[in-house]
Amino acid sequence: MTRKEKLNMIEDVLEVELGSLKESDLLSKISEYDSMSKLSLIVMCDEEFEKKLSGEQIRQFKTVGDILDFLE
Repeated sequence: MTRKEKLNMIEDVLEVELGSLKESDLLSKISEYDSMSKLSLIVMCDEEFEKKLSGEQIRQFKTVGDILDFLE
């Protein structure tokens, strides 16, 4: 899966328009990045990538690119 496809999955989880996010976007500036989307991100990582994502790891994410790096 390409980074672009993973980015599209993140956009879907955050319920933002496809193609609207960039890797450099700060998560703190994305209003849709809330507790429910973080929970959805945990589920996506587990189901789609078989990766366990903890609350501590989520707190360390600063940009969309940080999430993509985790998914690699």
